[in-house]
Amino acid sequence: MNIEEEIKSLAQKYADGLQNKIESRMEEMETDDTSHYLIYQVLGVTDKEGHLIDLYQNKGRFLYKYAGSFLEEVTKLCFQYRFPDAGSKKIPNTLGQRPKTFEIDCLEGNNAIEIKWRDATTDGDHITKEHTRIQVIHAAGYNPIRVMFYYPNRTQAIRIQTTLETLYKGIGGEYYFGDRAWQYVQDRTGVNLKSILEVIAKVNTEE
Repeated sequence: MNIEEEIKSLAQKYADGLQNKIESRMEEMETDDTSHYLIYQVLGVTDKEGHLIDLYQNKGRFLYKYAGSFLEEVTKLCFQYRFPDAGSKKIPNTLGQRPKTFEIDCLEGNNAIEIKWRDATTDGDHITKEHTRIQVIHAAGYNPIRVMFYYPNRTQAIRIQTTLETLYKGIGGEYYFGDRAWQYVQDRTGVNLKSILEVIAKVNTEE
């Protein structure tokens, strides 16, 4: 099986998993207590609209989870295609007690690659946690690299990402987002991941 076929197979696995999860939750929701719709009505939201909001809120949670997990795994697959020894690795937190360990998504040689499909967090504590993580990785002798395919839209989330980029570069690491993230993966692995995914996306959304 070549890399394109492996990626297609992985995409199908995640698509099936997502669909099964959504169908299961929709069945559960048919017997849900809907007494909270009273508050929706007070706020001018009809039962029908409230049901759709609840439905899509559940669908959205599953979609974001599966999208992030898929893009992380498929990116790791590209690196393992080019570098068979690449893979996840846990290292001890040498700067604190919590968490006890930090996980490197994809360790390729000396490069500790953190893979994100997007990061829309607006939590300021996120900066502190990430700063500690990259310091621990750097102290362990690895080069921290962040690859984030989609940049957030909100001002506060963008501000946090700008700070994280400064932290990565300040410690000698690397930070790639958007088109540069896709290009980084292609340059390092020889796999044009975005192009392959675009073909799969077109097939999977044809009516």
